[in-house]
Amino acid sequence: MSDKGSASESKAASSQSGGFAALIKRTAKGKIGPEDTVLVWPNLVYLELISMVFATAILLFLCLYSPAPLEELASADTTPNPTKAPWYFLGLQELLVFFDPWLAGVVLPTFIIIGLILIPYIDPNPLGKGYYTFSERKFAVTGFSFGLALWYILIVIGVWFRGLDWSWYWPWDDPHMHQPAGAVKLVDLEVILQSTLGLSERPIVTLGRYAVTVANILTWGMFLGYYAVGFTIPFLLFRKFYNRLGFVRYNLTMFMFLSMMGVPLKIFVRLLANIKYVLVTPWFNI
Repeated sequence: MSDKGSASESKAASSQSGGFAALIKRTAKGKIGPEDTVLVWPNLVYLELISMVFATAILLFLCLYSPAPLEELASADTTPNPTKAPWYFLGLQELLVFFDPWLAGVVLPTFIIIGLILIPYIDPNPLGKGYYTFSERKFAVTGFSFGLALWYILIVIGVWFRGLDWSWYWPWDDPHMHQPAGAVKLVDLEVILQSTLGLSERPIVTLGRYAVTVANILTWGMFLGYYAVGFTIPFLLFRKFYNRLGFVRYNLTMFMFLSMMGVPLKIFVRLLANIKYVLVTPWFNI
């Protein structure tokens, strides 16, 4: 009886363990097939190692090509020309050329920080976790890559293309010679509309120190219209995108995206049409 009992117990235990192993195997097979998986070692680790070596090589090249040695002590009698911030702040310093100081130094950096914090909560796409993909996350990858490239382009301009008096210097220009003073005069969009359309400078209504003119109302309409069109077009043409995000996530995403796209747009408007500010108010200028 004891032999029969032990044999039956061992048979039951083996059947249970075999059933449990089969269950695990079926579960793993049902979730993801073997042909869709790769080992972390060596596949992923090698890729990360190559990326790390490549990034280190770029940093070493930049350090050798453009070193940052310690200079003499600061003197109250000598002001360097140009006065440049550390390279990681030169993007903000370059933005000061095209935007109001309050906007370039406070609002845009705050948007960058808040946007990075909100990304995990805004994006509900479950794909692309644990592996690299572009086809499944085109909007997220493209938007992030564009913003990152824009930031580094501004840094590159500040490091290698700005010289004396923060003027534009090509690599073949003499960095010790002052550039000739340009005859270009920057004008606000409100002034351009007044002169082009023949609008009156007399204010329609005065709100404290804010004089509201017809041209000022037009600039407000163009500014708000940019966001209105940007919010409406994806809603009408890409309804799946709106349905996937929902009302709150969609509005946050589009506001951050349109604000980011407005930075190079404002820079191009400044360079192409010599427009200083698109919108002028007593509190901020854009």
